[in-house]
Amino acid sequence: MNEYKNNISIKNWDENDRPREKFILKGKNTLSDAELVAILIRSGNKKETAIDLAKRILNYVHNNLIELSKLTINDLTKFNGIGQAKAVTILAALELGRRRREAEAVKRSKITSSKDIFEIFQSNISDIQYEEFWMLCLNKANKILKKICISKGGTSATAVDPKKIFKLALDNNSSYIILCHNHPSGNIQPSNEDIKLTKKLKEAGNSLDLPVLDHIIIGDEKYYSFADQGII
Repeated sequence: MNEYKNNISIKNWDENDRPREKFILKGKNTLSDAELVAILIRSGNKKETAIDLAKRILNYVHNNLIELSKLTINDLTKFNGIGQAKAVTILAALELGRRRREAEAVKRSKITSSKDIFEIFQSNISDIQYEEFWMLCLNKANKILKKICISKGGTSATAVDPKKIFKLALDNNSSYIILCHNHPSGNIQPSNEDIKLTKKLKEAGNSLDLPVLDHIIIGDEKYYSFADQGII
């Protein structure tokens, strides 16, 4: 039956099996990732339905939506049946999802756990191909005053100037600061340099009465918290 469906237009499928109709009749949560992508691209090619094409694209990124968001327009147009318009549609949908997540995180502007920090930064740096180092400035109630990018680097490191961090924190009347950077490799374990830097910044913050509450490392959908691990 599935082989037969693959060789006919989605328009001829049972209404309950068509992605758009299924979305309307049963709700968005009932659709697979491939079905949602199929709605975006609308049609496949001469050999594949939109769903088959969507499955092939997702298989290429190991069914990981974060990895899908890292693809470029040129990457996507290499798939037969995906032109620039469809590629832009896919990437635009993923960007909207990223912005929605960022908006939800900012709305919950009080930091109460390492997961709150992860949600604040995940949409900014989890899927970029180079390292970035960021800081959150907090008031005495642990509410965010400002989110600042300290530096941008290469695929394995970025330079961090402690003087710049504490100057910006003081300029923004911070009571506490939180640090964050990403590992493009996806490996969230801290390097020896990460540990040394964190301890150095913690000591400097204590001397300035400007405590560093946490430093988290983000890789894809995972994170490492120095505070949770008892290093801060």
